[in-house]
Amino acid sequence: MASKRLREPSGGSGLKRSRGGPAVLSSELQERKEAVQAAWSSKTTYKGGDLELHCRPFPHCIIKNFLSSETFVENLQTELLSLNFNEKSNDLYKFKQSDDLKKTTLPHITGLSSALFGSFRLWLEEVLGVSLEPTVDISCAKYEYTDVLLCHDDELEGRRVAFILYLVPPWESGDGGTLDLYSTDSNFKPQDKVKSLVPSWNTLVLFEVSPVSFHQVSEVLSQDKCRLSLSGWFHGPSLERPPRHVETPFPRNPHIPRDETVLLEWINPVYLDVAYQEQIQEEFEDSSEIQLKDFLKEEKFTEVSMALRLAQIKWTRRGPPNKRWVIYNVATLDSLPPSVSACWELLHSEAFFLLLSNFTGLRLHYLCPADEEDEEKERQDDGVAGSSAGSSLANSGRVKGVTPVCCGEVRQWTHGSYTLLHDGEAARAEYALDLLLPFGCRSWHSDFGGYTCYVANEEDEELLTVYPEDNSLALVYRDKETLKFVKHVNHKSSSTSRSDQAGFYDFSFVYYE
Repeated sequence: MASKRLREPSGGSGLKRSRGGPAVLSSELQERKEAVQAAWSSKTTYKGGDLELHCRPFPHCIIKNFLSSETFVENLQTELLSLNFNEKSNDLYKFKQSDDLKKTTLPHITGLSSALFGSFRLWLEEVLGVSLEPTVDISCAKYEYTDVLLCHDDELEGRRVAFILYLVPPWESGDGGTLDLYSTDSNFKPQDKVKSLVPSWNTLVLFEVSPVSFHQVSEVLSQDKCRLSLSGWFHGPSLERPPRHVETPFPRNPHIPRDETVLLEWINPVYLDVAYQEQIQEEFEDSSEIQLKDFLKEEKFTEVSMALRLAQIKWTRRGPPNKRWVIYNVATLDSLPPSVSACWELLHSEAFFLLLSNFTGLRLHYLCPADEEDEEKERQDDGVAGSSAGSSLANSGRVKGVTPVCCGEVRQWTHGSYTLLHDGEAARAEYALDLLLPFGCRSWHSDFGGYTCYVANEEDEELLTVYPEDNSLALVYRDKETLKFVKHVNHKSSSTSRSDQAGFYDFSFVYYE
């Protein structure tokens, strides 16, 4: 593979001679300090020389030619590229990050760090009118093709100002990798991308970390350029954060009355065999997950696949971007093509609830027998005077007398779609059975993204990954400590020769006992 293109130093290779010690910053910082300070205080725009200050959608400053010595910048780039970089990937990002820069003794990196957290920190203190700590918090990142950092606000205890110093080749907006800034609504949630800053050589961007400082690094689309940058935070007193807005949860509904004829019409007969259902349940109880291939009858699967591409279906993006950014159907069932509506009813039907009970052993239907642990607990509850019908049962999180319910979506996944983990999800996590039934993902590759990851709360390690596969029903039972996200669908999904379509669809249901 060809190496990624970086800015070419003027003549020669390796380190060039430059003065040691702290980096020398642009002289314009001192010359324009009072003007920038006044503009920051009054929340007004300022443009002068190499400095710009803008206050929409939130205060941010752009400083071109941040380091005064071109030779120093070129040597800094050379040192950074000599470092060891590690792949970083989770729900929020995918890029390469260097080892801890606080441990390096390379002269230009330490010189820049000394200047940033020394003289430049003092300059910032005067501009912002706040006291900043000398804490060194800095790292180096390489973003290459399909790398991305999705929407977030940077808020963490002690972070007051974020900064990014770009060391990139000539860059255009079409290369991706822009720093995108978001507007917010009355609940302090990100709404729309309203500004995109294109990286440029030796330019530093900084902004105040606040409840509205939502931003992202857009996906890098160039296949031969490397977006090299240094970034970090100046620490100080955090701005006051308003109470978090709680989203209205999806409505949950009990099953709809449909008998077993709907199963005979739609489902591969092998999965209706009682003996085979027992095998499935045994495997599911061992691993809490299973994938059932060729689940629907072939003619039914083909019919729904074709109907999902019809223009009559109205798709709309659902946000906010810091939680999820997916395309899904918000129309009423009456507006769906008949076959899609019928498939929805299948997954919502009483007969299907009972079938899921047979597959999993979960009590999703009153005909499903209770296990020994539940029966013993129920006997104990029945013997306690004054106990209510809502008494907790066993350790499974099940509640006596509660009607099983479900909620579901029909979703379309295309380039740029994703979901994220979110702080509030862990607090509201429940025992639940997830169902995924994908359509239109023939020739879909894992490196396109779009797969569902299950992770333990507050841990990065993936417990399970479910890849989209045509007509393969995925069932996953998760507890209160398990969260899930869908990995960002990247540019590869739309730049390949997939003849059918750029994305795929799925039915996503969640069932509760």
